[in-house]
Amino acid sequence: MARPLLFLDVDGPLIPFGASDYPLFPPPPGPADHPLLARLDPTHGTRLAALPCDLVWATTWFTDANDVIAPRLGLPPLPLVDDPTDSEADGLHWKTRPLLTFAAGRPFAWADDEISPADRAWVSAHHPTAALLHRVDPHTGLTDADFTTLANWLETLAPTS
Repeated sequence: MARPLLFLDVDGPLIPFGASDYPLFPPPPGPADHPLLARLDPTHGTRLAALPCDLVWATTWFTDANDVIAPRLGLPPLPLVDDPTDSEADGLHWKTRPLLTFAAGRPFAWADDEISPADRAWVSAHHPTAALLHRVDPHTGLTDADFTTLANWLETLAPTS
């Protein structure tokens, strides 16, 4: 059985839009310096890589996620869901249908700050296997509680011996 997928958004979950007292992690200088990159917690890469799943970018950073974000997190280049042609018809996020196409029936978790009840209902009706649509608070980004939720859900998918 193929490992489950974890679709990752960047803005909100990995780069939070919280208060000014959010901890800052200054990135190394480079051509992609952006003020919000200082909010990218470098420990998240290790924590994400330790989860029993395959990581996939699902972000408007598109290929910049591999060029800018992955190296700062210590992650290898990841596959990318990059089909922004799907409009937000029926109240669905533009990512919802492309994520199911990419998953091709595999179990998946989706960590994003823009998941709606319409997305949950559509995935439930159209995806034949387990799916966790996990909304991350964009003010805090991924927290210990979010990592615990993801890890616990992924453990439920592990084959029993």
